[in-house]
Amino acid sequence: MRKNNLIYQEILKSKANNVKLLAILLDPDKIVWATLDALIDKINQSPATHIFVGGSLVTSARIDELIIRLKQKISLPIVLFPGNPSQISQEADGILFLSLLSGRNPDYLIEHQVKAAPLLKKTKLEIISTGYVLIESGSVTAVERVSQTKPLPRDDNDLTVATALAGEMLGNRLIYLEAGSGAQNEVPQEMVQLVADNLEVPLIVGGGISSLSAIKRMYDSGADLVVIGTAFERNSLFFEQLPEFENHKIL
Repeated sequence: MRKNNLIYQEILKSKANNVKLLAILLDPDKIVWATLDALIDKINQSPATHIFVGGSLVTSARIDELIIRLKQKISLPIVLFPGNPSQISQEADGILFLSLLSGRNPDYLIEHQVKAAPLLKKTKLEIISTGYVLIESGSVTAVERVSQTKPLPRDDNDLTVATALAGEMLGNRLIYLEAGSGAQNEVPQEMVQLVADNLEVPLIVGGGISSLSAIKRMYDSGADLVVIGTAFERNSLFFEQLPEFENHKIL
């Protein structure tokens, strides 16, 4: 029997109580297996509330193994963040069922989802429909290269708000504003604020977020959940350098 929306309900509850959430994104292709246990220890010492697993282009065949290893020592929800159906793992707790709303490539709007649906039907994964909106970040990101779509201009707030609203009206239960992995610039604060003000569903923001001040800006602008990936990949001591995050305190 499929899980009863436990992850999503907790996100809704946090939003209602203005409790901010933080996800660490792990790309299976970038895992150094010899030091995985040390990475897990750092995650347990961090203020993370969720772990996302996936990437735009994952070639590793060890996704199941990675999630099993994570679950042995980590009690946080593990949510798939897939770039295509090959990244589905029954070992995870849930999956962001993404539709790339900012692009017009049908493969990422619906085709991959059609291919994934029969596979997901056989799992117990909690499926969370998510409108994915790529925002221009100052460099060509992996999402843009793989999806062959252009991001929305970072100075076009009206288009971004309209795109996010369309996603919500289509039934997406989350909206994800993404600057892209390794982005030079995060999503503009004003854009996050305007999208948050117009949405009723929870808002996720990620990409280019590499400092405490950036995380706080996203929270202050209305993000309900912030995702960090590259910053933590490059420096697993990231949170130890941020005294405000001591004792798992989310700002």
